[in-house]
Amino acid sequence: MALLAGGLLALPAWANAWTRSTVAANHALLDPTQAEILTELVDTLIPASDTPGAKALNVPDFVQKMVIDCYEPAVQQQVKDGLLAVDAVAKVSFGSSFSTCDTPQRLDVLKQLEVSPDQNRKEFYGLIKNLTIQGYTTSEYVMTKYLNYSMIPGHYYGCVLAPLAAK
Repeated sequence: MALLAGGLLALPAWANAWTRSTVAANHALLDPTQAEILTELVDTLIPASDTPGAKALNVPDFVQKMVIDCYEPAVQQQVKDGLLAVDAVAKVSFGSSFSTCDTPQRLDVLKQLEVSPDQNRKEFYGLIKNLTIQGYTTSEYVMTKYLNYSMIPGHYYGCVLAPLAAK
């Protein structure tokens, strides 16, 4: 019980120490080329409109962090290989890298991955798509602006006058 109570007392100080740098990945999973492809892929899945897109909400960092922290090395390698495959499909189809393709070309590349006979490419695309959606819908912007998330629901309003009794 004493350890539990001590842990509960230390938790706020520990949680307050969380910053962008302390939560950042200790090692980068992707090289700069792969990271750029991931960024453009995520931006193609959820582009900016009258609301910020996935790229603006740092979803590529979320995806990379989730893959590093939550998936085994085989899946991490599948993500690396999948990003290279995205670029290869774009080069074969359009003669340029995925990052330099325009939006309709990028969408065509993603459709090719989705219906690919290669199961690894399908799994890669499904994983990136799901992590992108998860990262976007759980971002602070979406949670506070659209889902009306309140960290502490139900406010306490002290010293509120009681309603007058009906006469």
